[in-house]
Amino acid sequence: MDGTTFLYTTCIRTTPERLWQALTEPALTDRYWGVSFESDWVKGSSLVWRQGGATMADAEQVVLVCEPFRRLAYTWHTFTKEWARAVGIGEEVRSRIAAERRSAVTFDMEPEGEIVKLTVTHEFDSDGILHGMCSQGWPPILSSLKTLLETGEPLPTA
Repeated sequence: MDGTTFLYTTCIRTTPERLWQALTEPALTDRYWGVSFESDWVKGSSLVWRQGGATMADAEQVVLVCEPFRRLAYTWHTFTKEWARAVGIGEEVRSRIAAERRSAVTFDMEPEGEIVKLTVTHEFDSDGILHGMCSQGWPPILSSLKTLLETGEPLPTA
């Protein structure tokens, strides 16, 4: 994909299996991210995204790579009016990001002794504004994921 890339690496005291659960199980993703997913996590399968009472499903919202405990990738969600209302995004911004080429996110997991190195790569349309929005959103999400896995509780929400 030609465009702009967000790249973030962190080390988490956990196992690859527990990290995988935190990335794929709705009860866990909801705790640190406020998002839950519905998928069978097979390459090509649909991915239903639920956030703030809104449900986003689309034929192009799919699992791209599924290698349990090693790598997970999927296309980013569909920006519906329902989602925008639920998360407080205005219609002008929603329509701009909805017009961008669909982005994709990849989670690479590398065990290193008692920790797992997690690298998140999110690729965006170079002409869009979604990159800036997600670049601000990913660090607190990933910090909360790390905190949840290491302490049992996510970071407090603002």
